[in-house]
Amino acid sequence: MTGKRYMGIDLGDVRVGIAVSDIMGIVAGALETYRRQDEEADLQHICKLIEEQNVGVAVVGLPLNMDGSRGPRALMAEQWGVKLKERTAAKVVFQDERLTTVSSERVLIESGMRREKRKGVIDRVAATIILQTYLDNPLKIPL
Repeated sequence: MTGKRYMGIDLGDVRVGIAVSDIMGIVAGALETYRRQDEEADLQHICKLIEEQNVGVAVVGLPLNMDGSRGPRALMAEQWGVKLKERTAAKVVFQDERLTTVSSERVLIESGMRREKRKGVIDRVAATIILQTYLDNPLKIPL
């Protein structure tokens, strides 16, 4: 899978934050915030990005409960990830995303971004944190 990238996905109810790695798989960068439509359109859009960005591994954020258990949101993310896997040749893996939205909000506040602007950016920042956390893991799936 030479030359493949990693993609981070922060799946929300209204928006999906998307990030991609550099070609070396070292640094994550924000790509876009996608406004959800319906499951079919959402999956088509993500699959198109996977192809366009030459992605080998899609990293879906898994919103575990603070005690590590899987609640309804985590189960929904897992089900969505399975559907994504059925539609793409990329590997689909999950990354614990506890507190990524809180971390994203903190980063944006510290950068001086106004509240109105943060709403449109926070999802892609969360996706970047999810992906960077995965990339920093020495046990990640090699491409």
